[in-house]
Amino acid sequence: MRAEISVVMACHNAEPFVGEAVESVCGQSFPAVELIVVDDGSTDASPEIVAEKAAADPRVRLVRQANRGPYPARNRGLSEARGRFIAFLDADDYWEPDCLARLHAALTESGADLAYCGWQNVGDATISTEPYVPPAYEEGDVVARFLRGCPWPIHACLTRREVIDGVGGFSERRFSSMDYDLWLRISGRTQRIVRVPEVLAYYRWHGNGQISAVKWRQVLDAWWVRRDFVRLQPWAVAHLGRRARRELVHGDLLRRAYTAYWRRDLESARPLFRRALATGCWNLPDLKYLLAACLPAPLYRTLLQLRDRRAE
Repeated sequence: MRAEISVVMACHNAEPFVGEAVESVCGQSFPAVELIVVDDGSTDASPEIVAEKAAADPRVRLVRQANRGPYPARNRGLSEARGRFIAFLDADDYWEPDCLARLHAALTESGADLAYCGWQNVGDATISTEPYVPPAYEEGDVVARFLRGCPWPIHACLTRREVIDGVGGFSERRFSSMDYDLWLRISGRTQRIVRVPEVLAYYRWHGNGQISAVKWRQVLDAWWVRRDFVRLQPWAVAHLGRRARRELVHGDLLRRAYTAYWRRDLESARPLFRRALATGCWNLPDLKYLLAACLPAPLYRTLLQLRDRRAE
């Protein structure tokens, strides 16, 4: 059977979960699926587990490469894919058995280029595990909404192959925001998207060390992604006024800086305030926080410690 959907799975040291992830793909009710697992230099038993699965199911292929990171691995998987539609599943996540069937039906019946669904975080009691169904982005300004933040995790959508090829696959510049970068660039190419309003994907959260944890580097990477999108695809934002564009691109920096500041996460607040100052997207009352962040880190911490003592 010819593969209609290619699933690309980047894998690095996912021994506890990769078997379940592969079975999640192979157990889909949509039969015309192939799975390309790109082992990104694992040092555990991940490739052996995948090789065993591939021996039992010809739809599974294992590709091995030296460790380069998840986005080069996904691009390698794209180069091997043969299906007309592309989905991504990380080696520690999983789907409902009818996930691909539901997304494929919604996409093909509507004539859309991309179908997306809801998801749920699992595996860490410190984050929200409530099921989440995103809004119907297609009913509003898709570009403006995507500029406000990443619309869905990597495995909560199905995309036509030509759309991903049309934007050149994943950029490999800023690893913590490259899925966001892909969806944003796709929104500049097509806004024909459709929602399946059910939770079909599960995202396994591993705690504070995970790349998805909100850290200052990720916030800056997302800012670079938004800035580059507006600069390189001006036609996509031409309908937005200059003030709206500035707020959509830069506004989140200051909000995140204040969130970190009031939590006294000064390691995050300082670089975010400094970058926000450089954008010029701030008001006069913000200036005392912005200028203080320009102090050397030890002096900045000392200043805030003195301020906190006086407040007490």
